Amino acid sequence: MVIPDIRLISGRNTRYLSSRIAESYGQELTPVEVMQFSDGEFEPVITESIRGSYVFCMQSTFAPADNLMELLLLIDAAKRASAGYVVAVMPYFGLARQDRKDKPRVAIGAKLVANMLVAAGAQRIMTMDLHSPQIQGFFDIPVDHLEANAIFIPYLNELNLDNLVFASPDVGGIKRARNYARQFGADLVICDKFRSKANEIESMSLIGDVADKNVVLVDDLIDTGGTLCAAANLMIEKGAKSVRALITHPVLSGKAYERIEESGLTELVVCDTIPLKQQSSKIKVLSVASLFARAIRNAHEYKSINSLFIQKK
Repeated sequence: MVIPDIRLISGRNTRYLSSRIAESYGQELTPVEVMQFSDGEFEPVITESIRGSYVFCMQSTFAPADNLMELLLLIDAAKRASAGYVVAVMPYFGLARQDRKDKPRVAIGAKLVANMLVAAGAQRIMTMDLHSPQIQGFFDIPVDHLEANAIFIPYLNELNLDNLVFASPDVGGIKRARNYARQFGADLVICDKFRSKANEIESMSLIGDVADKNVVLVDDLIDTGGTLCAAANLMIEKGAKSVRALITHPVLSGKAYERIEESGLTELVVCDTIPLKQQSSKIKVLSVASLFARAIRNAHEYKSINSLFIQKK
């Protein structure tokens, strides 16, 4: 089997990560020039021939929406340039929280994004820790859903913490936290929260015992930090020895940085799927570059992606 030439293309606001992925892969990024109009409109131009190539268009679709639009334009440009195969690499899949119709007259944003990616010409999707794994079902094309536990579990092993307990900051993340607990043979506790409206918590209670334990909170993303910091403070009140959090996507909007600094968290460990807006003494960033580079290589060489996953016990 002849393996086609590979091209790695990046959107502007993910170049900080794409350049690391390309370096880990051992290949330079294919150059892209972006024409900017005075009204804010932009036009990406791939400046080298990619005819017949296996093209990976890399862009996290965090706010603003221009990041998603730029990814769509890159995919469309690659398709119209006669690329042999086009893959959308989205370390962070924006709008994933809009994965269902949970109230009348609302859009299902994640499904809309899926439709737009396919309409633009994406033939495969590569992403990490979707807010809801069921979003994979919105696509009729292959989806490689990488998991950050391949990054976080080795880091936890290095810390060598005793009396470990894993926790979910809400009931929606129980499955994710349970997988970590099984991996370490540890107990699981749950924070049960009630929201009166988005981004505001009215009450929170703890299900389980954390006294004299080193608690590890696990979630897919942190936005304003309200839920996570409230959970950490509650666990410190209940006698936890330490509380740290493993969160894949650092959205970190509003007063998130202030809340983290003032909270009982020992540290917040995140991935570089989204760039930090500012530095914090409590935030540690682990790179996903080598994991995505290996996934891209395996996809390009028609090898299994499954070898990149931490095997669950």
